[in-house]
Amino acid sequence: MTAVIPAVHGLYAIADTGVLSPADLMAAVAQAIDGGAAVVQYRDKSSDDPRRLTQATALAQLCHDRGVMFIVNDDVSLAGASGADGVHLGRDDPSPPAARRALGRGAIIGVSCYNDLSMAIEAQQQGADYVAFGAFFVSPTKPHAVRADASLLRRAKARLCVPVVAIGGITPHTAPALITAGADAVAVIHGVFGQPEPAAAARRYALLFPPARHAAC
Repeated sequence: MTAVIPAVHGLYAIADTGVLSPADLMAAVAQAIDGGAAVVQYRDKSSDDPRRLTQATALAQLCHDRGVMFIVNDDVSLAGASGADGVHLGRDDPSPPAARRALGRGAIIGVSCYNDLSMAIEAQQQGADYVAFGAFFVSPTKPHAVRADASLLRRAKARLCVPVVAIGGITPHTAPALITAGADAVAVIHGVFGQPEPAAAARRYALLFPPARHAAC
């Protein structure tokens, strides 16, 4: 068995245009990276395709210049067109194999698995590079999301080889218990981008993580 350093580890900052204005987007993401964000996801639920492509392409360049992974939420085509490192898939999005065919072998494919370990096992079997569970706490972004608990992370780490991301209302005060339970990364929107100083907010999360754990499969 080969030891693998998880590709997704640490603070996973989600730049949601529902929280960030176009004027603030680039500067806020740069500040989050300054604070230690290891992964940036672009999340935009609008239908303004030209703006989305412009923003995603600019963010991809910023992240690559800074050595940070850049992921697009939901939209496989946008991920490919913008030069993103990969895509994060939800329940109603294409399957991991379909995303892989579109984006290539080197793309990072993440899958939301909510509170369902069997869904995560299937995602791993289908070639996902990481899985995400949540919401662990009440989230302003998805206040009615299904809830998960820390025991799910422990069970997931016993069954999975891919990195596990925790999401949903996570603060610097609640993150340590999730990291101890097995989260390789915590995904955050408001905890970073809803704060007056994104760099300082990001740093509070980034400093919680030990060196990247190795997974053997």
